[in-house]
Amino acid sequence: MAVAIDSDVVVGFLDSGDALHRAADSAIRELMREQRLVVSVVTYAEVLTGVRLGHHDEDLVAGFFTGLISEVLAVDMAIADIAARLRAGQKTLRMPDALILATAEANPEIEMVVSGDTAAARVAGLGCPVRLLR
Repeated sequence: MAVAIDSDVVVGFLDSGDALHRAADSAIRELMREQRLVVSVVTYAEVLTGVRLGHHDEDLVAGFFTGLISEVLAVDMAIADIAARLRAGQKTLRMPDALILATAEANPEIEMVVSGDTAAARVAGLGCPVRLLR
């Protein structure tokens, strides 16, 4: 089984000044002992954007994705369709977050999503729970 990690949790884990740092650090350290950690390619792109903008150290980010993440999951048309349904059902949900949740929804081995986004945690009808970090 696997746990999907949302972008804000990755950033919180990597950035000691981030508001989610303590919760993200604790959650990732706990989960990686018992679960495979996966991310959507959307998470990878969002975190990599932070590298390109100078917000994150490239070596630190590369080490995180190669050392702790078991798999970066692609987005296809089926996942895009699920994301559109989720986004249409909750207008406060941003499309990147809808794509991340849809990736988890489409992959039966994912048993939980970890996020710091309250909009993501409020999405109803998901096949896996969203653990909200605060």
